[in-house]
Amino acid sequence: MAAFPQHKAQRLGRADGSRKGGLDERAAGVVHLLNGRTQFCTTSSCSGRLVLAQGPPADISSGGIPKKNCTWLMVTHELCSKGDVMTALEKATGDVVLKFEPFVLHVLCQELQDAQLLHSVAIDSGFRNSGITVGRGGKIMMAVRSTHCLEVPLSHKGKLMVSEEYIEFLIHVANQKMEENIRRIDRFYTHLESALKTAASADHSPREETGKSRSVYTRRRKRKTIQERDVDASPKDRNEELEPEDDSESNLDIFAEITI
Repeated sequence: MAAFPQHKAQRLGRADGSRKGGLDERAAGVVHLLNGRTQFCTTSSCSGRLVLAQGPPADISSGGIPKKNCTWLMVTHELCSKGDVMTALEKATGDVVLKFEPFVLHVLCQELQDAQLLHSVAIDSGFRNSGITVGRGGKIMMAVRSTHCLEVPLSHKGKLMVSEEYIEFLIHVANQKMEENIRRIDRFYTHLESALKTAASADHSPREETGKSRSVYTRRRKRKTIQERDVDASPKDRNEELEPEDDSESNLDIFAEITI
């Protein structure tokens, strides 16, 4: 992507437009690790959250609560309790849904190979809904996503539609998902750090082809020297001298150099 450094500087210089107005603490490590590399620029992130979202009474046939005009009665990026949820539900006047949303991260990448590295790390860390998109102008975006979500309606027009026992069960399930989410973030950070170090080492390691080519050249020159050294040598002597450097073996070495 052309002018990636300039685009990255402009992007990171923008004010945070999220409701929170800043990075989630649990996502900060990954974000700083990526933005510290020239080939990556994070554009949005969330460490995972449990939300009570309220919208106006929805037509069930239209698919449930609309996304527009929704308010949050409760949001937390940590484990929650039944008391937290029940207290928030007391303020309900519309249709309320309990949602668990796992870690999500969007990263602008300089080259496709950078996005592929990040995608591989994400998949290995458990974020199996991750993907790469290439937009207009060649912008390469890598999205780190997971599938272990939760979304359950609790109330309709302010009236609770499920038992407190069921709510307690849902909170237990949501907390388990949050704990797994935390483990995946930690795993992602560890794998990403290792992958970036490996990639950097590969970029700066000396090339081995030069040494190999030199050894092929040395063998060729040795054969030529043996052949020209003594024109009076007997055929038997010549065969004994050339035997260690069989032509077929030499040809295989040269072919290997071409295909590597």
